Amino acid sequence: MINNKSIKDIEELIGEKILKKELLSNSFNINCIKFSTNDNKIYIAKYYNNKFKEFNAIKSEFLNLKFFNELQLNCFPRVSSKSNDNYLIMSFIDNNSLKPRGISSSFLNEITTIHNNKSVFYGFDFDTQIGGLKQNNIKINNWVDFYKNYRLGYIYEIINASNKMDDSVNKKIESLLNNLENRIPKTPNASLLHGDLWEGNILFKDKHLVGLIDPGSFYGHNELEIAYLRWFNPSFLGNNFLEKYSEIIKIDSEYLDYEAIYQLYYSLLNVYLWDRNYIEDVKNLLEKIKV
Repeated sequence: MINNKSIKDIEELIGEKILKKELLSNSFNINCIKFSTNDNKIYIAKYYNNKFKEFNAIKSEFLNLKFFNELQLNCFPRVSSKSNDNYLIMSFIDNNSLKPRGISSSFLNEITTIHNNKSVFYGFDFDTQIGGLKQNNIKINNWVDFYKNYRLGYIYEIINASNKMDDSVNKKIESLLNNLENRIPKTPNASLLHGDLWEGNILFKDKHLVGLIDPGSFYGHNELEIAYLRWFNPSFLGNNFLEKYSEIIKIDSEYLDYEAIYQLYYSLLNVYLWDRNYIEDVKNLLEKIKV
C-alpha cells in the first residue's frame, strides 16, 4: 500500500506533482514504487515502510548506484541528486518478460565489463546491502579471510543467532569454515561484483539486456558471482555460459570443485531472508561439498 505521506514527501523532494503511481514491490520493510510526473517522465522511488533501525539500506543502495553511474556503466539506473537518506529516486528502466533462451551476448558483455573492473583489495569503501541485509565491507588483501569472515561465516552466525540450524548442519559448516583456506583460491583477482545477480535483478526487453538493478557490490572473486548465476540457472545463460565467459575472463580449471562453496553463501542468505525450507538446499550443497 502506498501511503499519502510518502507521496507528499517525494513531491516536495522532486518539486513536481506525481500524476500516476504504482507499487512494484513491498519486501524487507522497503516499498518500491513507479511514478510519473508532469513532464511524462517515469521514475522509481524506494523508501522504508517503517523507520530503519541500525543500517540504512536505502542510503547504501544510493551510494552503490552512484558508484556505478560514475563508472559510466549505463545498465544501472541513474540516481537522482534529489534523493536523500529516506528516499532513493532513480530512473525507470523499461523492460518486459521476453528473455532469450540460450546465452545472451548482451548480458555476457555487460557482466564481463563489470568484472573487468579490478581492485588491489577485497571488500568495498562502504557497507552494502542484499535483500536489505547489511553486508559488512572492509578493505583486505586475503580473499579467504574476507569470504570466511564477512560473507559465509557472517551469514552463518546471524542465522544461528536468530533461529539455530540443526547441529548436523552446523558441524559441517564449521568444519568447512575451519578448512576454507584449502578449499577456495587464496588470491584471485579482486573483481567488481554486482553482488546480488539473481534473475529478478536482470532486466530484459524483447530478449535484449536493458538493465541491472538492486546491487550489493564489493570487490571479490568473480567466480562467486558466476556460481550464484549458475545456481539459479536462468534460461539466458544457455548451456555453454562458462565456456563463453572464459573466452573473455579465464575461469579457474578447478572452479567446479569449489562452486558449491560459493553457492552455499547465497543458499544461507535465502534461509535467513526468505524461508527456512531453503535449508534443504543448504544440506544438498553440503553433500556436494563433501564436508
